[in-house]
Amino acid sequence: MCEILAPAGGQSSAMAAINAGADAIYLGLDKFSARSSAENFDVENLKSICKYAHAFGVKIYAALNTVVKDSELKDFILSAVEAWNTGVDALIIQDIFLGKFLKERYPEIRLHLSTQAGVCNVYGARLAKKFGFERVVLARETQLADIEKISKIIETEAFVQGALCTCFSGQCYLSSFAGGNSGNRGKCKQPCRKKYSIDRNGFEESAYRLSLSDLCVGEKLIDYISAGVTSFKIEGRMRRPEYVAAAVNYYKNILSGQHDVGCFSDLKRTYNRGNYTKGLAFGQDKSFLSSAVQGHIGEFAGIVKVENSKYILQTNLKFCIGDGFKVLRGGSEIGGCNLGKACKGGYLINTKARLKNGDKAFITTDNALNEKLLSFKRFIPVKIQICFLAEHKPVIKIDDTVIEGEHALDPANNRPLTVEEIKKCFDKTDGFPFMPEVTVQTDGVFIPLSELNALRRKTYSMYFESITQNLNKEYNLDLTLPQKQTCVNDDRAVISTDLSGVKAKYGILKLDDYSMFEPFNFDGEKYLYLPAYLSGEDIEKISNIMQYFDGIYCDGYYGIELAEEWNKKLFAGTGFNLTNRLSLSLCRAENICLSKELTLREADALSDKNVFYLSGGGIKVMDLIYCPFEKKCSSCDKRARYTLTDENGRKFPLRRYSATGCRFELYNCAQISDCNCSAGRLIDDTIESNGVFTRGHSVNGIS
Repeated sequence: MCEILAPAGGQSSAMAAINAGADAIYLGLDKFSARSSAENFDVENLKSICKYAHAFGVKIYAALNTVVKDSELKDFILSAVEAWNTGVDALIIQDIFLGKFLKERYPEIRLHLSTQAGVCNVYGARLAKKFGFERVVLARETQLADIEKISKIIETEAFVQGALCTCFSGQCYLSSFAGGNSGNRGKCKQPCRKKYSIDRNGFEESAYRLSLSDLCVGEKLIDYISAGVTSFKIEGRMRRPEYVAAAVNYYKNILSGQHDVGCFSDLKRTYNRGNYTKGLAFGQDKSFLSSAVQGHIGEFAGIVKVENSKYILQTNLKFCIGDGFKVLRGGSEIGGCNLGKACKGGYLINTKARLKNGDKAFITTDNALNEKLLSFKRFIPVKIQICFLAEHKPVIKIDDTVIEGEHALDPANNRPLTVEEIKKCFDKTDGFPFMPEVTVQTDGVFIPLSELNALRRKTYSMYFESITQNLNKEYNLDLTLPQKQTCVNDDRAVISTDLSGVKAKYGILKLDDYSMFEPFNFDGEKYLYLPAYLSGEDIEKISNIMQYFDGIYCDGYYGIELAEEWNKKLFAGTGFNLTNRLSLSLCRAENICLSKELTLREADALSDKNVFYLSGGGIKVMDLIYCPFEKKCSSCDKRARYTLTDENGRKFPLRRYSATGCRFELYNCAQISDCNCSAGRLIDDTIESNGVFTRGHSVNGIS
């Protein structure tokens, strides 16, 4: 089965997806959604869209994919149970431990593990399956070779279209620390789409250094099919209904084996950031970064000509007055404009920007196209057999549904009801998405028009209910949370690229190059730092040095399975995003570090003998699984440290490290001043204070 999975930020987008032919829709609730600023759905709206979608065989997946704090546990579980009871086909969860709890308590619930959980190798897939998940939404960075292996373990869902996160999903804290708006809590303000400079030759100019082009896998979809992917996901719960319709139409066209360039043109005109990239599954391509243009640039439409102080769009294409355009010069955005009346050689342009001859215009709002995309209508063909015989009750049959009237019909005294009149009545479908094919058997009866209309309404209503019946087992909320008794942990753990002379119970070695390890001396327990993303190839190479370590400190869930296979201790890192007592109770790691999303007070309430809290040093805010320097390896200076500077002059350390290729970590512009917590102290000395990066920022303000 190949499933086109469409986004729905609200009711209108859901309808656009269904009408365009989507096989499934994912949407957010009004709580615990990673897109909290989308329109989203309350329980009543969710029931309604579930029934409508199920009439067409379209599945609904409800996303409750944020990290959940301790005070929100009951509300989260209630929301999950309520969503399931409305009839959704699956719940999308970020916290793998909360998913495990839901599956054990409510076993009929079907679970999909969110991309925020970072499944990128077989170890993460095994854990998801062991915990009761039926599908994993793959991390966008997952390599094709790993996708094929994962798909043999558990059902997979892969992003094929839409915005790409700069950071490895679930590990971005930049919005949290830059302005108190957590991406893991659904409130991301997208600081990655702002301008930055980097202290490297050729990158000193301020540009959109972290902004990625939109993903468009296109015909590479066939490679995903060959790798065993089941569901092809379109990102875009924040985008307009016409974009949803265009994207669904484009990918259904590809699946059908057609190559309609018009569908791709429609897609570009509804949303196109950076002229698209195929994504990291196929390797970083030249269009991966969109440093010159951050937003929607649409499709090339023509060249600007300046004539008699007027701006003319020179083009052979046809547009409408009021269509919107973006003007680029040298690849950078100059301004926006809209179309005026037609003139010789093209159209007049209305704009406040100062344009020049040769500027390029791209259409970003095509009103006629948008109207066409939203005019798609989907209907359910139904065969209706009507039997109206005198002295018998009226009988109407749709498929296996039979509706019988209450009273026997009278023979007509004057003019009997004709077959054509009966058919005309049943051609009205009362708002239901039916396309009726009506056959009538009658021997000449009389029915008052009001009764005939009532019979029709009853017929369609009963049939709709029969094909949209909620088949989910309904659950009552029966919840007893584990009691939490806190205790103080006086232990100290240190993350560093050099543990020489470090005094701590736990030393966590963070290698700059995983292929260049040398044995070292450290008095405490030795752990190897593993990032949230490792490919299968990475893991195979790293396994060769594990004999020198007591355990692994891992920022991804996959570490649970990996530690078990290697027979090593597990230190669950901040990347596990453990934020509540339930998840803590289910995480069977020797040591645990709480999420950076927690305030000091919230962390104190979760302290325990094996629980740590980031209490000093650097704050990693992003994991970049690509090269921000456009992968220009031949001219690379191979430095280990860079500085990213924003438009306000704030400086963020950027660290390069190597696994099977170069990857990067971005740190906050300020380090943590020493803060006291009942939990053990975790110090991250990966980025040392050098006089440029000031101490003084604490995690207390994170929301």
